[in-house]
Amino acid sequence: MGEGMATILVADDDPDIAELVEIHLAEEGFRVYKAYDGREALQVFAREKIDLAILDIMMPGIDGIHVCEKIREVSMIPVIMLSAKDSEADKVAGLGIGADDYVTKPFQTGELAARVKSQLRRYQKFGVQDPAERTDEIRLENLHIDKSLHAVEAFGRQVHLTHLEFEILYLLASHPGQIFSTDEIFEKVWKEKSYDMSNTVMVHIRRLREKLEGRQRKAQIIKTVWGVGYKIEA
Repeated sequence: MGEGMATILVADDDPDIAELVEIHLAEEGFRVYKAYDGREALQVFAREKIDLAILDIMMPGIDGIHVCEKIREVSMIPVIMLSAKDSEADKVAGLGIGADDYVTKPFQTGELAARVKSQLRRYQKFGVQDPAERTDEIRLENLHIDKSLHAVEAFGRQVHLTHLEFEILYLLASHPGQIFSTDEIFEKVWKEKSYDMSNTVMVHIRRLREKLEGRQRKAQIIKTVWGVGYKIEA
């Protein structure tokens, strides 16, 4: 799939916004399906082969958060959340259930298209390894990662991760004992310069910990080094 041939689902209860996004993305060479509520969005997702979803959080009936949750049950495609509110709670909610990016309304359609392209490039390259840095399999205490299968076991149980969660975990596990700051994690995983993106990284780390360790966290896999960053012990 080439970047410009990708199929995008745009779900927004404001027809003007949905149409504006559709026009701009179509001009960029994307195929676009529109939906005006969460139920319709899930129907389109089930019916068509969608490569990336743009979901408005505040939709009637089934909101964007629940649509993202349903998508994440069966797919790791990139998801970009839209919100009319510049709310940290909205951002945490969206990223916490597996969204990859977050855009606040009003937004420039050019910026949204750039984010779509960035997410698709990252998703298409996912799984490409640097032989000098990576191996297919990592075994550490309480953690087993098989890169080729995109499989993770923690404390003997299988864990399902989004592609960003997997990349964060793999970065830390492939450099055991090394401390990575939030800026370093963002730049290595997102492949973009970090401009105060620590909250985004922290949300993904928190979600990753919950999946790996459960809420009890009797034994931590990812350790916090206060004021410095995160690491996984050798």
